[in-house]
Amino acid sequence: MDRRMDCPALPPGWKKEEVIRKSGLSAGKSDVYYFSPSGKKFRSKPQLARYLGNTVDLSSFDFRTGKMMPSKLQKNKQRLRNDPLNQNKGKPDLNTTLPIRQTASIFKQPVTKVTNHPSNKVKSDPQRMNEQPRQLFWEKRLQGLSASDVTEQIIKTMELPKGLQGVGPGSNDETLLSAVASALHTSSAPITGQVSSAAVEKNPAVWLNTSQPLCKAFIVTDEDIRKQEERVQQVRKKLEEALMADILSRAADTEEMDIEVDKKERQRENEQSELES
Repeated sequence: MDRRMDCPALPPGWKKEEVIRKSGLSAGKSDVYYFSPSGKKFRSKPQLARYLGNTVDLSSFDFRTGKMMPSKLQKNKQRLRNDPLNQNKGKPDLNTTLPIRQTASIFKQPVTKVTNHPSNKVKSDPQRMNEQPRQLFWEKRLQGLSASDVTEQIIKTMELPKGLQGVGPGSNDETLLSAVASALHTSSAPITGQVSSAAVEKNPAVWLNTSQPLCKAFIVTDEDIRKQEERVQQVRKKLEEALMADILSRAADTEEMDIEVDKKERQRENEQSELES
């Protein structure tokens, strides 16, 4: 007797079957399975979604009934909108922004708009227009901050090359690392350090180049680049081996789980056949 029924919500040829458990603590409950036109069996909605891909939108598909339920999708959207954890996702986290000085006027002042045209005598300076005010030695605000892993264990800080030396009052390795990391993150320009490091020490308000990190000028040689490339290749190889081992382990676990599930399914079908006979 064929207990499989057509499923109109899925493409033609797909079947749905509901099997009642006859024994065990969960006797009386039912399991729902879907079968593709070729006979492939699916036990869950994620497994079904991976197989169908983008051919069918299963966002409102109810796996238990085999029907499209738009009202269920609408309730999920409404729940996400009312979730306070999701309401703050679109807002920027001010704690992650760099501590640069931000200025704003609280008084209403007249503004003169100057447009660029051939007869205009006022020349605009693009570099000055894009320049943002920065506090001197603002990198020191990053002191005392450290990264931690998922177990809340502090991650050991990286070691900088010996050729990098800090500049400015009270400079140390922690300030130097924060300054270099911030410069790499906020600017696409090459990092060269402070060219006039001696003058910066005497009068940083005049000689400090705020677009460069708080370190003395340094030179990267071809030998340094070659060594770094070798380190990167070694790390990539280790990462590739780790990912391959993880993929093989997951595939073995999945295969073992499928075998176990098929074994239980055959045992259940045999028990059901014996009861029916």
